[in-house]
Amino acid sequence: MAGAELTVAVAGPVATVVIHNPARRNAMTAAMWRQLPELLDRLEPDPDVRAVVLTGAGDAFCAGADLGDLAELLDAGDTSIAVAAEERLAGFAKPTVAAIRGACVGGGAQLAVACDLRIAAEDARFGVPPARLGLVYPAPTTRRLARLVGPSAAKHLLFTAELIDADRALRIGLADEVLPGDRLAARVDDLTATIAQRSPLSVTAAKEIIDDRAGPARIAWWHRKVADSGEAREGVAAMAERRSPRFAWRPPIDG
Repeated sequence: MAGAELTVAVAGPVATVVIHNPARRNAMTAAMWRQLPELLDRLEPDPDVRAVVLTGAGDAFCAGADLGDLAELLDAGDTSIAVAAEERLAGFAKPTVAAIRGACVGGGAQLAVACDLRIAAEDARFGVPPARLGLVYPAPTTRRLARLVGPSAAKHLLFTAELIDADRALRIGLADEVLPGDRLAARVDDLTATIAQRSPLSVTAAKEIIDDRAGPARIAWWHRKVADSGEAREGVAAMAERRSPRFAWRPPIDG
C-alpha cells in the first residue's frame, strides 16, 4: 500500500521508529511487519543507540493489522510475520518505549505490549479485538499480555474485545504513565534521555533478568562484567565527585 511504511530517525542516543499508514490509522501491512525486525537488527548493534521509541504518525499509534493481509496472518498462526515482529521487538537488547496516542488496538496493542514501557496520552484507547472477529490471539501474544496486566485483566480484554481508555490502562498496568497529549513527546524525550545516561551494562542486564532470558551462567557473566568493565567504579567516583558518570561499556554485537 502506497504510503505505508516504518521510518527511523536517530537523534543522539535515541532512535524513533514511526508507524506510518495514515489511510488506515497506521495499521500494519505485511510489508511493515516484515520491515520491523530488519530495522531492529540494524539498530541493535549500533553503539550510539541507547534506547528505541516506537510511535505512530499523527493522532494514532496503530489500529492493528491491515485486514487486507488477514488471510496471510491467519494461515501462519503463531508463526506469522506479526508474531515474528513482536518477538523481535520483545527480545531487543536495549530499552524500548511505546509513545501512544489515539488508537492502540489489535496489532498495535501487540506491539505496545512487546515494548518495555508504555507512555500514553490521555486520548489513547486500547483494545484486543479477536473475539469480535472470531480469531484466536497468538499464544505468545496472549501470554505476554497476561504477564503484563494479570490473568483477569487479560481475560477481560480478550473476552469482551472492548476498548478501554488510558486511565483504565494505567490502573491495570497496560500503560505506565498517562499525561496530556501536548506533554507526551516531551515526557518521552525526558524518559529516554534519562535511560541513555544510565549504565548500559546495568540496564541491559536488568532487561534480560526481568524478561527471564538470563539463566545462572548468564547472570554470573553479568556480575563478572561489573568487575571487569569498571562501570561500578566509575559510578561511585562520579557520585563522590558530584558529576555525571561517564559509562563506557557497550554490549558486544554478538550478545
